[in-house]
Amino acid sequence: MKIVSWNVNGYRSVLNKGFEDFFNNINADIFCIQETKMQEGQADMKYDGYKVFLNSAEKKGYSGTAIFTKKEPKNVTYGIGIEEHDKEGRVITLEFEKFYMVNVYTPNSKRQLERLDYRMNWEDEFRSYLKNLEKTKPVIVCGDMNVAHKEIDLKNPNSNRHNAGFTDEERDKMTKLLNSGFIDTFRYLYPDKKDAYSWWSYMANARSKNIGWRIDYFLVSDSLKDKIEDAKILDDVFGSDHCPVTLDIKI
Repeated sequence: MKIVSWNVNGYRSVLNKGFEDFFNNINADIFCIQETKMQEGQADMKYDGYKVFLNSAEKKGYSGTAIFTKKEPKNVTYGIGIEEHDKEGRVITLEFEKFYMVNVYTPNSKRQLERLDYRMNWEDEFRSYLKNLEKTKPVIVCGDMNVAHKEIDLKNPNSNRHNAGFTDEERDKMTKLLNSGFIDTFRYLYPDKKDAYSWWSYMANARSKNIGWRIDYFLVSDSLKDKIEDAKILDDVFGSDHCPVTLDIKI
């Protein structure tokens, strides 16, 4: 099974930048996108052979997630059951026979860390949500998780130590999530791979210089680790400030 995750930074925008060709060529079984920035009906989301599920934020042009899937899920859940979080359209969960598929767009703590306290609350409640799902069956979670976990996961760790996405608090929450029973699939396969990033600032030609961050993930329940076949960062795919990441898993 091939699963793709991509923060498209505006679905309507990326449609003009080759998204449909990429979508059709990669032929994923499940394709998750974050930061759709749209409401239902604002763009064509129909692709042959796929069902689509969209979770939009109440605020127009903001946040949002979507999942395209070839296989019909047994059940679909929008959000995590907490109104404070769910109004921003950040989570979709599809239940399949053997696993849950969770697509997430984690809140950004913002420049002055003005949303860090909210983010810390989100992290605890999202982790609890995942662990509750796991009581029933294994979980695959993907998306823009807005944190570079280790120093190897961004180009300039020293100068970004207290910036959103690389604060000690955010990194500790990712550590806690992984320690609770999840595998960072890319680092599981490539623990020492450097210069592997999935997001680059639009400023200062950061992408051409590969001054980036790895903040897009596929995490899986520990029980699935022997089923991981490959995890890739497709940094040659353009159209957004993020690039797609993929997971091949035998499930």
